[in-house]
Amino acid sequence: MDLKKRLPFLRWSFLRIATGARNIVTTGQIGDGREAAAVEYVLANARPGDVDDVLARIDEFAYEKSLLINIGDEKGLLLDAAVRRVDPALALELGTYCGYSALRIARAAPAARIYSIELAEANAANARQIWEHAGVADRITCVVGTIGDGGRTLDALTARHGFGAGALDFLFIDHDKDAYLPDLHAILDRGWLHPGSVVVADNVKLPGAPRYREYMQAQQGARWDTVEHKTHVEYQSLLHDLVLESTYLGS
Repeated sequence: MDLKKRLPFLRWSFLRIATGARNIVTTGQIGDGREAAAVEYVLANARPGDVDDVLARIDEFAYEKSLLINIGDEKGLLLDAAVRRVDPALALELGTYCGYSALRIARAAPAARIYSIELAEANAANARQIWEHAGVADRITCVVGTIGDGGRTLDALTARHGFGAGALDFLFIDHDKDAYLPDLHAILDRGWLHPGSVVVADNVKLPGAPRYREYMQAQQGARWDTVEHKTHVEYQSLLHDLVLESTYLGS
């Protein structure tokens, strides 16, 4: 495992991510069936009702079978710490993928209601199976859609799930990197955040969300207080990444 972490380029599943970049944006998956295989692996090997074991088996699959593009074990610790610091009652995630990060949020905030927005029905179905196996499906809701769909998903969160002014305590962003900033602005426009709400954004360095980072730097000390965590791209230790943790100060 150590060699695989140091030299990810030796793994075909890593190289396949680069060739499947267009698939990721349009379908939410790499395009070689690894996401469905990860679900099968978890269901076959993880203890039912054990969140820790389900997360460990997902990490194991990503190291030993095929790389996955969820936040991973190293950066996951940063997510865990931010969630525990906030102790949210209501958390929102943009980008479900296989359901890994929502599981980490559920574990770190046992009383939270968690909503995860996912563009691909196939990913939503995979994540629901994993959450059910982990025993937390009653606390996590996957909504199929996107924030940038003309307001339909935002309206659904308002009408059906109780999102409203100042209600959102924690936001995790890990989806289309070009959508980080416009989706954050759409949520700000709804007034859902309150002073003290925290936004965590993954992959800000690689693949990169430069406009999002520039915005947070420009707003430092005014609208946001941001800490940049230097870390690595998921499931390897060669490529560097940034996770931004931003506390909302108010408009």
